[in-house]
Amino acid sequence: MVPGLLPLRCSAEGFGLEKIVLLTFISAVILMAILGNLLVMVAVCRDRQLRKIKTNYFIVSLAFADLLVSVLVMPFGAIELVQDNWIYGKMFCLIRTSLDVLLTTASILHLCCISLDRYYAICCQPLVYRNKMTPLRIALMLGGCWVIPMFISFLPIMQGWNSIGIVDLIEQRQFNNVSNSTYCIFMVNKPYAITCSVVAFYIPFLLMVLAYYRIYVTAREHAHQIRILQRAGAPTDGRPHHPDQHSTHRMKTETKAAKTLCIIMGCFCLCWAPFFITNVIDPFIDYAVPPQLWTAFLWLGYINSGLNPFLYAFLNKSFRRAFLIILCCGDERYRRPSILGQTVPCSTTTINGSTHVLSGCSAISEFLLLFCNRPVPV
Repeated sequence: MVPGLLPLRCSAEGFGLEKIVLLTFISAVILMAILGNLLVMVAVCRDRQLRKIKTNYFIVSLAFADLLVSVLVMPFGAIELVQDNWIYGKMFCLIRTSLDVLLTTASILHLCCISLDRYYAICCQPLVYRNKMTPLRIALMLGGCWVIPMFISFLPIMQGWNSIGIVDLIEQRQFNNVSNSTYCIFMVNKPYAITCSVVAFYIPFLLMVLAYYRIYVTAREHAHQIRILQRAGAPTDGRPHHPDQHSTHRMKTETKAAKTLCIIMGCFCLCWAPFFITNVIDPFIDYAVPPQLWTAFLWLGYINSGLNPFLYAFLNKSFRRAFLIILCCGDERYRRPSILGQTVPCSTTTINGSTHVLSGCSAISEFLLLFCNRPVPV
């Protein structure tokens, strides 16, 4: 059982089957988010090679934001959902709501920064990437991921800007005369709904789509270059020609990594798009969206905090190796044989006895290192 859910009345009389199933599902989501994000943070702290990769700084900060969501936000939402009552008072309701907006927005902004980091690494020249992703700029981007959400969370919510013009409606829904229950209601007026949704979702979503589209196109073009060079290198004496092993392997790896991008964007959209679309529409239809639908969309977004460790870390071979070392208490079988491991020549293919190196080699190396951990020298 997750700490924080202990005050629940767990007797068979107080709970129906539906609430037991709901509590089990919510507990599983919270535990998955806590354990997954903790494992990511510990892995990077303990593995020197993981700390050398710039993208992993964003992944660690993302894991920290998702961990806080699962510890400071989800349990209290679960208690209210299962008990059908808010027992912590109005002020803590505002604090919990502010933390909710702050941490979920920070999580989404981290996903946006990861996509931009990958865009510069893969679609630009290596020198451009080094100039763009300096330690100072990374620190500023990470700071922005935490500071920007403050302006749409604690500042407006504690000042009551989100409730201007709808105070009576909020007070009406905060108390149920039939069941004598109190609820932590978070309703927003039209200006706040639009501003919050644009900053927290629509702008990051647009940047992620553009960045990952360019990454996908770059990977496909690189694979096409390999196929062209392989065909150009076919011998004229009629003997069978075996494609360069490294080039063929790299082409398959890049195709797999491009599919991984589709999975990442698909999960992100599936988890957060329903909530933020509803968040914009609801004030314009006189708040007619049923509370049950709101709750379902909100928890769908929370699930994204549990999925992020699997999407951004568990799919990476270096992270998986680090996880096995942690979980197996440092078993030597999972340690790297050397600092760089077995390396593969960087995007080369042999044509009529001469070796050709494809353009964008260093960028694609970064691509493979992030998603599939194919270490290649730059």
